[in-house]
Amino acid sequence: MEKLIEKYYRPRLPHIWCPGCGNGIVTSSIIKAIDKLGLDQDKTVIVSGIGCSSRASGYLNFDTVHSLHGRALPVATGIKLADPELNVIVITGDGDGTAIGGNHFIHTARRNINLTVILFNNNIYGMTGGQYSPLTPTDSKATTAPYGTLERAFDIAELAKAAGATYVARGTAFHANMLVDVIAKGISHDGFSLIEAVTQCPIYFGRQNKKGDASAMLKTQRDNAVTVEAAKKLSPEQLEGKFKIGVLHQSEAPEYTKQYQGIIDRAQKGAK
Repeated sequence: MEKLIEKYYRPRLPHIWCPGCGNGIVTSSIIKAIDKLGLDQDKTVIVSGIGCSSRASGYLNFDTVHSLHGRALPVATGIKLADPELNVIVITGDGDGTAIGGNHFIHTARRNINLTVILFNNNIYGMTGGQYSPLTPTDSKATTAPYGTLERAFDIAELAKAAGATYVARGTAFHANMLVDVIAKGISHDGFSLIEAVTQCPIYFGRQNKKGDASAMLKTQRDNAVTVEAAKKLSPEQLEGKFKIGVLHQSEAPEYTKQYQGIIDRAQKGAK
């Protein structure tokens, strides 16, 4: 691990994450996936939005962009279109990616552009003060919902699939080895990839909802996550209150930058 730190991290300590936050585990999983694939650091770009998770890009030794709130995906799209040979990875959170960035999310998935999105899902806006997000479970408390939320939460994996994503996976901070694996598969996939990384926020979400400390929240991930393979053997009643982890969806569809190059080629031929 020490060699990975020296190679892939910028010497920027202390970090901003609270004690017990799972963002460091997820960030480490991204780095391990990149190292596993042997990606060229000079050919890999990491783009993030705004929020606790999005601060990860500033700690990583790549060409990185810490962009505007909710705008990581259009920035990443521009980078990928400018140089389709780059590996472009997007780091976002449940608020950044599905609230202010929700419209960009569904349309980027619809285009099937070859980006890998790792969405840190801690069920809350952390850095901005503990407001509820589109992924906050119903009836959960937040600073903007002191008596509990009313709205149903998105299932971001199902939303991505419905919008056109051709690779969808989920992992958790507890199941870190699996998270490395599904991120690596997402990076290797030729099309839009979403990896939902379920992680804990013991300060804003945990305290307000009496979820216990970080270790208790990790145990909750352990006890409620079911692999895709195991889920096939369980009844709907047995799956009640559980969530699936692993590769949830994979399909093939035309990739956007290749289609775009085809239009450029046709236009150039027509101009001659």
